[in-house]
Formats: sequence, structure tokens, C-alpha cells
Amino acid sequence: MSVKREDVLKDENLITNIEEVAKDTALLHGVLMRTKETPNSPEVASYAPFTLFPTPVPTVLFHQALAVQTHFNRLVDRVSQNPGFLEETLASTIKVDNFTARLFNIYKQVQHEHHPQSIVLGLNRSDYMLDHSPDGGTSLKQIEINTIAASFGGLASRTPDVHRHILKVANLPEECNNVLDNNPAAGLARGLAKAWELYGSERAVVMFLVEDVQRNIYDHRYVENELWKRNIPVIRRQFEDVCRTGSLDESKRLFVDGREVAIVYFRNGYMPQNYTSEKSWEARLMMERSLAVKCPDISTHLSGTKKVQQELARRGVLERFFPDEPETVAQIRATFAGLYTLDMGEEGDKTVAMALANPDRYVLKPQREGGGNNIYGSEICEVLENLKNSTERTAYILMDKIQPVPVQNYLLRSGAPLRLNSCLSELGVFGAYVRKGKDMVFNECVGSTQLRGVNKKEGDKTVAMALANPDRYVLKPQREGGGEYH
Repeated sequence: MSVKREDVLKDENLITNIEEVAKDTALLHGVLMRTKETPNSPEVASYAPFTLFPTPVPTVLFHQALAVQTHFNRLVDRVSQNPGFLEETLASTIKVDNFTARLFNIYKQVQHEHHPQSIVLGLNRSDYMLDHSPDGGTSLKQIEINTIAASFGGLASRTPDVHRHILKVANLPEECNNVLDNNPAAGLARGLAKAWELYGSERAVVMFLVEDVQRNIYDHRYVENELWKRNIPVIRRQFEDVCRTGSLDESKRLFVDGREVAIVYFRNGYMPQNYTSEKSWEARLMMERSLAVKCPDISTHLSGTKKVQQELARRGVLERFFPDEPETVAQIRATFAGLYTLDMGEEGDKTVAMALANPDRYVLKPQREGGGNNIYGSEICEVLENLKNSTERTAYILMDKIQPVPVQNYLLRSGAPLRLNSCLSELGVFGAYVRKGKDMVFNECVGSTQLRGVNKKEGDKTVAMALANPDRYVLKPQREGGGEYH
């Protein structure tokens, strides 16, 4: 006879037994991460942090997130092709944010040259929370869209079987049946393979541009292995390798260590600290100028900035990109939370006043990826009181704080004590697209979703990658969005 999850959560003896089973099952199925002590050694690995049980998501909202993903793919691609929009939108930001300015300078240099490559590849992840309104309604609201180094597609492909086994041991067979198959690694690899095929050289490689600390390497490996199954060669290199051995020939083909590169897949380069010297920036420029397909190219990278996200939420802006598709516009706009400019002027002044009056209703977001950068509560007041009359405020945007309902769950993290937590979750949906010239030749929601388990009190994030059921809810473990995990 099956039991209820609420009863399982309260059964300390059962939970202790399931904890050991869960960790062993994660290791057996390859939900792995290298350790903090030896992040670059293949000799020592542990399980990646994950939630003990998958997280319920309403079926309608789950399918809404999947259905809108191909529209977001097209939106990002169209924004990346609109120099006027990018220049106008980022004009104030690049005056005060040096990192965005450096990226924008590369963008301008590439714009002024003849574009050698007509193939565009995008692999992104759109992250959502479920917003609960005072009247009891629940809606899907986008937190952000990650256009560079979107992680956990690999690990998310392994967690369904982990959660299924845990649910069987916990005597929760109905929930077990609701866990969906999920293989984003294969979907991301399909996009990479399509772009590689279009590049047209069987000897050319896909180069993963990676960080010097590689704790999350197994997440990469699942995508790599999918490419090797297709006989597509893969190499892993860092910025310093490209600096040392990279070059362009007369046709602007990119060579690294003497090997022609068909695709540069950026799993690095999304934060200022990734560029350790001027040589790193020179390497980025060389790759952007090359014939290699970039994932993402510099214009797509900029299209994922917070400032662009805020500008797209303005009335009438989506219509510029989908002039004859009112249903597409409606589907995208339905996922937007309130987003507000902090540009200098009356509108930005109103945003500052609004945030200072009710800081707990908002999130202050800088132009950064990688997690851990957002500002909440009283800290919003501290920042804006100092910057309210300064152009430095334009380095941020303000967003409505989404109000999800916490779920009780256990977070499994190596070396951390097991305890029941009040968790908030994010749902992430992966998209992949390939464009050649003006023709979109590949555009898919690649099927995987990830959830982040977050300890409400401590802000502790854990990987949850299990995928849930189309009928009642989505399940998955996912992890912290910190930069070291890309």
C-alpha cells in the first residue's frame, strides 16, 4: 500500500535510509561533480547537490513553459540581428558597466567587418518561477533567459532515473509514474551537430571553451559524448590555450593547436573574472572575427543581458520583432514579470522611488550572469540611496519579486547535514536553434527542464534535475547557478 509524501517527509528512520540510497543512486547514474578540494582531478568525484524528491509543477504551466520556448529562441535570434535596438537599449548601460562595454566594443568591431559566417547557433535556457497572487492564482513568470553557458542540460538527463528509484524506495509509486523522461543533452547536441554539419568540414572540431576550475565537467561530458556518438570530434580548451595556439588563416578559419574549429561552444566568458588578462579579451575578439560558428556569438550574448530583458517588456517592443504574430507576442508577454528601467530621467526616478518605498516587493538586478548577484530587501535601499542621483544606477534594472509557494524537501549536498527545508524552485527550459542566413533550419524546445531547490531561510541553492509528469507535475533536481558550475 502506497503512502503520502507528507508522511514520508516526517518519517526520520525512512528518510535516513533513503538518504543513503539516494546518494548511491545518484553516483550509479552519473549525477556527478568534482570536489571543491580537487576540482580538476578525475580521480575524485561526488554526487552533485540535488533534492531528495522531485518538485511538483502544475501541468498547464509546465506545458506553457515548453510551448513558448521556440518563440523565445526566435526572439533572441531576432534581437541579435537588430543592431539599432541593441545599441539604443545598451547605450546607458555601457557607460557605467565596464564588462558590458567591453563585450559591446567587440560587437561593434565585428559589425564593422564583413561577416564571414552566416551560421548562427543558439543554446539557451529560460528560467521561471511560479508566482502565487493574493487571490490564489498561479502563473508562470520568467526570471531570465541564459544565452551563454546555460548549464545542467547534461546532469538533468540523468536525474529522472534517480528520482524514480528514490520514489520506489519511499513507496510512492504514483509519483514515480509521473516522472518524465528528460534528455536535454541529446537535444543540445542535435543543435551543435546541425551547425557542425552546415559548417561542412568533417575534420573540424567542436571546441568547448571552459573555465580553469572544472567542477561541473560531467555536465559537459554528457553533451560531448552525444557528439562523439555522431563521430563529431570535440576538444576542450581554455582562454589561455586560444591565446597561445589560436590563429586565423586568410579565410578567417579558426585554428587552435593546429586543428580547425567549426564551433566555439562557450561554457566560459560570461563573467568579468573569466577574462584574466587583456589576452583573454584578444582571444574573444579573434574567435568572434573567425569563420567558426560561435555559441553564442557576441550579439546573442548581449541579447541575454538584463537590460535587454527589461526593454523587451516595454509596451509595443515585442511587436517590433513579431509584427504579424499577435499570438506569439501574447504567449511571450504572458511570462513577463514587471521590469523597470533605472535610466536617468523621470521614468527611472519613479522606479527608484517605487523601490525605496517597498523594497521587499522587488529585486535589483545587475548585468551579470552566473548567480548570486541579485540584491534584495533592505540592501536595495542601501544601494539605491547611494546611487539614486548617479548614472551608476543604470547598471541595474528593477524587477517585481516573484512570490512562489515553498515546498518541503530535503537538500542533499556533500558534507552538509540532512534536514527538512522550506524550498523555492525554479523551472528551466532548454532551447536550441540554428539559422543559416535568413533561414531558421532548426528550432526546438529540447525537452528538458530543471528546477533549483532553494532553502528559503538561507538562500542555499541545490541542483534539482528530475523531470516531472506532463499530467500533474514536473520533477527535477538542479543546482546552484554559480559561475563555477558552467
